Amino acid sequence: MSRIGRTPIVIPKGVTVDVKENVVTVKGPLGTLSKEIQNSNISAKVEKGVLHVTRVGDLKETKAAHGLYRALFHNMIVGVEKGYSKTLLINGVGFKAVPQGEKVVLSVGYSHTVDLVPPKGIKLTVVNPNEVNVSGIDKEAVGQFAAAFKAVRKPEPYHGYGIRYKDETILRKEGKAAGKGK
Repeated sequence: MSRIGRTPIVIPKGVTVDVKENVVTVKGPLGTLSKEIQNSNISAKVEKGVLHVTRVGDLKETKAAHGLYRALFHNMIVGVEKGYSKTLLINGVGFKAVPQGEKVVLSVGYSHTVDLVPPKGIKLTVVNPNEVNVSGIDKEAVGQFAAAFKAVRKPEPYHGYGIRYKDETILRKEGKAAGKGK
């Protein structure tokens, strides 16, 4: 069995997990998420406050799906209980983010501003003009939108200008060595 897949998921207080046919629905204080199990060899069941993900067979694809679905269900439970967030830093001369209602307007060195509207379930918070927080209950959606936000202006290696994650390190390159005599 998959080491990840066979690990049971303890359901915390305040979170309910409902399994009907091949759909797992998780409800918690922050919202509701549901996921359909698309592999017929994978099943889920709740026993005494613990979610178990099981599989039938030992095919390579089934083993991979076993661990995948267990991780997805764990992420759903953590998401409805605590939520997920990613912090992005904007670095550059004149680079900034300005909130305008639901959207954020970015000035990141282009001749025009860039408007970013978050999808449903994602919240954008401008902490200061150079720091933006992306949060929500769906880990995949938060990560995807944060990646799209970062892709507006990827960090360049010489000065570090651009948008990066707060915990990301940019490897810097040395500039031209002008004026070194022969």
